[in-house]
Amino acid sequence: MSHHDLAGEVSGKRLAVLSLAALGVVYGDIGTSPLYAVKEVFAGNHPIPVTDANIFGSLSLFFWALLIVVSVKYVMFIMRADNRGEGGIMALIALALHDVQSKPRQAKAVMIVGILGAAMFYGDGMVTPAISVLSAVEGLEIATPALKPFVIPITMVVLFILFFVQRHGTAKVGIAFGPIMLVWFTTLSLLGIYNIAGNLAVLKALNPLYGIEFLFANKAMALVAMGNVVLAVTGAEALYADMGHFGRKPISRAWFGFVLPALVLNYFGQGALILANPDAAQNPFFLSAPDWALYPLVGLATVATVIASQAVISGAFSVTRQAMQLGFAPRMEVQHTSEKEQGQIYLPAVNWGLMVAVMILVLGFKSSNNLAAAYGIAVTGDMVITSILATVVVARAWGWGWGRASALFACFLAVELVFLAANILKIPDGGWFPLVAGMAVFILMTTWKRGRQLLSDRLKGERLELMPFIESLSMSMPTRVPGTSVFLNADPKGVPHALLHNLMHNKVLHERVVLVSVQFFDVPYVPDIDRVEVKKLKENFWSVVVQYGFKDEPDIPRAMELCAEAGLECSALDTSYFIGRETLIPRLGSDMAYWREKIFVAMFRNGGSATAFFQIPSNRVVELGTQVVL
Repeated sequence: MSHHDLAGEVSGKRLAVLSLAALGVVYGDIGTSPLYAVKEVFAGNHPIPVTDANIFGSLSLFFWALLIVVSVKYVMFIMRADNRGEGGIMALIALALHDVQSKPRQAKAVMIVGILGAAMFYGDGMVTPAISVLSAVEGLEIATPALKPFVIPITMVVLFILFFVQRHGTAKVGIAFGPIMLVWFTTLSLLGIYNIAGNLAVLKALNPLYGIEFLFANKAMALVAMGNVVLAVTGAEALYADMGHFGRKPISRAWFGFVLPALVLNYFGQGALILANPDAAQNPFFLSAPDWALYPLVGLATVATVIASQAVISGAFSVTRQAMQLGFAPRMEVQHTSEKEQGQIYLPAVNWGLMVAVMILVLGFKSSNNLAAAYGIAVTGDMVITSILATVVVARAWGWGWGRASALFACFLAVELVFLAANILKIPDGGWFPLVAGMAVFILMTTWKRGRQLLSDRLKGERLELMPFIESLSMSMPTRVPGTSVFLNADPKGVPHALLHNLMHNKVLHERVVLVSVQFFDVPYVPDIDRVEVKKLKENFWSVVVQYGFKDEPDIPRAMELCAEAGLECSALDTSYFIGRETLIPRLGSDMAYWREKIFVAMFRNGGSATAFFQIPSNRVVELGTQVVL
């Protein structure tokens, strides 16, 4: 075997391993949709009559939705809009902002649309674990109606265990995710083939004319059906969001080679079953299995939905950390659950907040039918926003121009806006929940962004210019004491408030004073070679600019070590870190509404400390407070 062939085999093995891993993380959400999607069309809160024409029409819509939205939009186009290999709503916001930076009004519009998309993601993240796990456990009702009273308690226990184990990380159990989902998709395929074999006529639904005829023949009813068809494409955003973990090729290979065929076979199998036995519409997924396979199928479905929920929870952690880096969210405690994988993190506040929201949903809605009404609107909202942001990126970054980019995404938006209109009908039945949750997140994120800008403006109004300040010190130098003092400084050209307070109260300066400014860029990672910019100033003052990407791990002591190459060597035991801590006071007649000021002050007060966020040893930190009137 030649060296070239050997390299091809190795890369082929690597691709296979990554594709298997992608099955476990990326496709959990969309892979568990067969549990409730078809059932919701014919036996949900707004069922459509079980007729041959309706079955063929609905299946046709399922198939073409998977093809147009997932295969064409996400796999062929959106996944090419990567930010140095990274995907997801935050990466797309960063890309779109990068292309409109010179136009403030466009940049503001992109930012608002992007934050709205991120907020919708959280709304979706609350409903996914609830509907997925509940729909799997409901299979027990099919096995024996006597188990119905235990469905909700079992669901609550499964969800509690799921959220409880998050602090241990997914590194260990994650190894099993891929093989389990391989078994799950294989089972979906076998169940589909088993039922299609008894009624091959169902394959006629591959013809898009059946879907088109269904839409035109039943205008009002068709809109309701479209609201349920969208359940088949929930989880499509995960393909883009998790691209940084696996790469575009393994994700697309897994989709076309395994996931898409398995989903189509299963949906068509459920359709074949309903054609043969209309009563099976009450729960076609579990009724499509032979009686002997029912309990194992409930167990497998429960495990698959836990894996699907895990992907959403991990996604919420990642999006929150990226939002923190880009300035859309306050600092929160971030724990690393893996020594090898930087992306495996745990945010206690997000975890327990999600758990409470998910459990309230299960107790409040009580069944997957009711939850399906709450599901979909956040997903379709997210899809529409992704299309809008992608249009900006394709038009500007790819150089397509507005005409070609708009023409391309207008095709996707035409489908997605129909989905959105259909889901608006669900608002009274429960669609209001993810909207309210998403709007709350949107208000918090925009308030934080605006509040930070307001605080920065107030501090800049009181600032002293750095260079004249050092000049004035040289004329009347205070006592210098041994060691290095590091002052975190938001404005590289201004004097940090903590330095002024230290001089005022302690009347001394360390022999070496380092002013550290941290900058976050709209790229995922900044290499170590570009991490620090060091500049020596007069009187043994040093200016250090530390640069991070939105997926980098901020670590100031590590950055200080990198300064040695530029001549700034600091002994860790001889270095003190001085951090300013502002106490904010809201006032009427400010640039921001008073009620939003109150929210910002509460978020600021309860945000994580800079010490923990920048991984500074707490026994080396001195905090100096100041009051700021907003």
